[in-house]
Amino acid sequence: MEIEKVLKKYVPMTETAFYILLSLTKPRHGYGIVKHVEEISNSRVRLGSGTVYGTLTKMQKDGIITVFADEQRKTVYEITDIGKKLILTEITRIKELHENARKYEGEFDVESF
Repeated sequence: MEIEKVLKKYVPMTETAFYILLSLTKPRHGYGIVKHVEEISNSRVRLGSGTVYGTLTKMQKDGIITVFADEQRKTVYEITDIGKKLILTEITRIKELHENARKYEGEFDVESF
């Protein structure tokens, strides 16, 4: 799938898809992705296996990740160049959200609620 179509389909990303891709800084198997996401989100995000494998299957179909078997014949997931472009695009979008949130958060006076 070409990058423009991938960006249109995935941006803005769901939190699940974002964390799955973010966990692929190195190739990982499904359980490794689940544990890494739990770790980097301070246990706030706990992915169920159905959600993870459904998202991974969709991402593989769209060319965002590739799949291979390691020495123990476990399925391993790796991000592609298209996937890297996607995650960097989403990180840029989130940075803008964060900058604007910090800029304007003081405008919402909690005392007035």
